[in-house]
Amino acid sequence: MKACNQCGKCCTKYGGSGLSVSAEEVQTWETFNPEVRDYVRKGEIWFHPSTGTQLEHCPWLVKLPDQPIFQCEIYLDRPNDCRYYPTTVTEMVRDECEMIEAIDITNLHKAQQKLDTLMTDSRPPVHKSSYDRSN
Repeated sequence: MKACNQCGKCCTKYGGSGLSVSAEEVQTWETFNPEVRDYVRKGEIWFHPSTGTQLEHCPWLVKLPDQPIFQCEIYLDRPNDCRYYPTTVTEMVRDECEMIEAIDITNLHKAQQKLDTLMTDSRPPVHKSSYDRSN
């Protein structure tokens, strides 16, 4: 499994509707980053602050000029839905994640272990992969 290359596929695919935030996340934004809080409606995110309409893409994702990579402008304050993604190798395959290598497909359990190690700093310490729960 390769390190993330910031291709933006996950953010462009999931950066619109369907993401939720906890009350704790909203409170943190309200305190430290109220501009992000303005994009929250009823526990869901990325609604236009003035019109209240759902945005098609995350307002904080920026494609770097003349480069094939994206950057999250709120990376350190990103929602947990973003922070914890990807959770499974199967999810990565489905989403055509560029971190996946051919060898990962031949041993999903080993690939899941690699992913869990890579994501250690992003996930809560109690996270258990779906492979661990089924064994």
